[in-house]
Amino acid sequence: MKLLSLNASRPKAVPYTKQLDGVTGIDKRPVTGPLRVAAPGPKGIGGSGLAGDAVCDLRHHGGNDQAVYAFAREDLDDWEPDLGRALPAGCFGENFTTEGVDITHALIGERWRVGGELVLEVSSARIPCRTFAGFLGERGWVRRFTEKGAPGAYLRVITPGEVRAGDPVEVVHRPDHDITVLTEFRALTTRRELLPRVLVAGDALHPETRELALAYREKYAQ
Repeated sequence: MKLLSLNASRPKAVPYTKQLDGVTGIDKRPVTGPLRVAAPGPKGIGGSGLAGDAVCDLRHHGGNDQAVYAFAREDLDDWEPDLGRALPAGCFGENFTTEGVDITHALIGERWRVGGELVLEVSSARIPCRTFAGFLGERGWVRRFTEKGAPGAYLRVITPGEVRAGDPVEVVHRPDHDITVLTEFRALTTRRELLPRVLVAGDALHPETRELALAYREKYAQ
């Protein structure tokens, strides 16, 4: 398992989003590194966990619980025949393009060591948005991405460190529950009845997911 590509971006004005005067940081491109990765601060204030990487919409992206976005090279490869084009590393807006890591079935709260120092914790699935759809230029993209069920994962920083392309990825902790990235993704999108179940992930759960799950449980408790 390894970090196949490390990807970052600068703010870029685009025609497909009206938020923040049409500026976005979704267009990530491979960089060799090393780049320092550290907790960026609370959502709404902190942006990306990667030094020099742009997050423009701080209301919905970035912050400690979404410091790094990882997507598997294998899942990009799986999309290529469907989209009829090559998908280079970073093209889904991911900071880390991994190889050999089963991100979809990683557990919420699972911890990875990347390189020699950096330790990350899986916090949440990525939910597709209109900016993502506009960037790819695909009709019905939000629906198609949701149906595929390979959302990639947001990660929080447990121990900061420097990383570069080619660094090994090692799973150093797996929590004692069965809530995967896919389970949480389905609970947040197509199967809301799963929301109470994801609460067993405890403190590792993204705070917004926890709040939504608690509200759902209270509303439908009998």
